[in-house]
Amino acid sequence: MTNLYRLDAPAGAIAVAFDAEAGDDPWTGDYVAPGRPAPVIVSDGRGGSRRFLRPRLWGVPPPPQGTRPVTTVRNLQSPFWIGTLRHPELRCLVPATAFAEWSGAQGAKRQHWFSVASRPIFAFAGIQRQIEDWPGFAILTTDPNRLVAHYQPKAMPVILQAEDHDRWLTADWREAAALVAAYPGQSMTVGDAPP
Repeated sequence: MTNLYRLDAPAGAIAVAFDAEAGDDPWTGDYVAPGRPAPVIVSDGRGGSRRFLRPRLWGVPPPPQGTRPVTTVRNLQSPFWIGTLRHPELRCLVPATAFAEWSGAQGAKRQHWFSVASRPIFAFAGIQRQIEDWPGFAILTTDPNRLVAHYQPKAMPVILQAEDHDRWLTADWREAAALVAAYPGQSMTVGDAPP
C-alpha cells in the first residue's frame, strides 16, 4: 500500500503542468506522507472550466468505527465512499513525481520508487473530504500492473493519463469509474531512489 510519495516541483510548476491557478499555495516541493499537507487540483464545480491548486492533508476522517485517517480508497462500492465518488466536485487530482513501495521480508524491506517515464509530474486519482476543520484527500488504488506487482502485489495508486484529467474531475461516476485501472507498467520506471 502506498503511504509515501514525492512531489518535487513548486506550486507554480504544478499549476502550469495541470493548467491550474496556483493562488498563494506555498508548496516548494517535498515528500508527502499521511497527515502531511500537499497540494491537490480541484475544479470549479461548473463543468471543470477552471482548476485550482488547493492545500489538503493526506488522509480523510475515518468511518464511524475507525480510529485512523484513511489515505487510500480501494473498495469503490463501499457506502462510505460511493457518495463522495458520485460527486465530481469531490474528486481531485493528486500531483506527484514518484511514489514508494516496499518489498522484502520484515526487517529487511527495501524501498522502491516508481515514476512515469514521459511525465515529470503526473496525477493520482483522488477524492477530497472536509469534515469540520479537516480538509483532507485520499488516493484511489487498484490492482498493480506487472512492474509494480513484482515489488508490491497488493495494490498501486490509480495514475491517470493526462487526457483523462478532465474526465476524472467532471464526468458522471459511471464514466469516471472506468478510469480506475492500473497504469501501463511499460510506461513507468523504478529505482531505489526518487528520480
